[in-house]
Amino acid sequence: MPEIKPSPPIEVQVSAAEVSFGGWKLFERLALTLPAGQWTSLLGTSGVGKSTLLRLIAGLEPGRSEVHLQCTDGKPLAGRAAYMAQQDLLLPWLPIIDNVMLGARLRGDATGDTRSRALALLAAVGLEANTGDIPAMLSGGMRQRAALARTLLEDRPVVLMDEPFSALDSITRIKLQELSARLLAGKTILLVTHDPMEALRLSHQIYVLAGRPARLENPMQLDGIPVRDLHDPSVLQGQADLLQRLSDAEAALP
Repeated sequence: MPEIKPSPPIEVQVSAAEVSFGGWKLFERLALTLPAGQWTSLLGTSGVGKSTLLRLIAGLEPGRSEVHLQCTDGKPLAGRAAYMAQQDLLLPWLPIIDNVMLGARLRGDATGDTRSRALALLAAVGLEANTGDIPAMLSGGMRQRAALARTLLEDRPVVLMDEPFSALDSITRIKLQELSARLLAGKTILLVTHDPMEALRLSHQIYVLAGRPARLENPMQLDGIPVRDLHDPSVLQGQADLLQRLSDAEAALP
């Protein structure tokens, strides 16, 4: 395991009275709490705005200020959140080690120590033998593991994940879920997913985004410590409850 001094976990509170795009009200009365050092998942029907909300929290929608972010340590979230997209976003002409170190290079922080940490992280995700390969030489699962190493190298206390496992086959997805839970332990995570079982395995709490304009329902609080077993009775019962919530949310759409 790479020796990286962890950032202290922080709680993040997200709120917005309303958010509109192109004259359409997309969200209203949003209130979302991301507990320090825990996984929070966000589910909802397709097109309800899950990824847009994540991008707003990440500061990836320039000029938008409707969403208010408050961290428990009193400092702004800007610069302290890592973002992991559904696509691996690796630059096709760069070797994997250089892709992982890209953020550090752009900040002028590509030191020997940073490279050592990047190599240790690639070893931790099982890519020790692929550091000089370009992305086209890797499978989809391997590229997502490289993207996870890149996210970890940023060592931000908050990690925002937009369906990072959805394009993978089921076995690879389960393995990467477990790897992510282990390597991101202690981080404050917001995971956007369309998969209730994924949310139930990984999360401490689950929100459902529903309606038009969309609102957040009261979160489902989960007992126990992730990663939960697929056959755990609480997971199976939770899946039924979540599917009912999602079905009700879809039925309520105009």
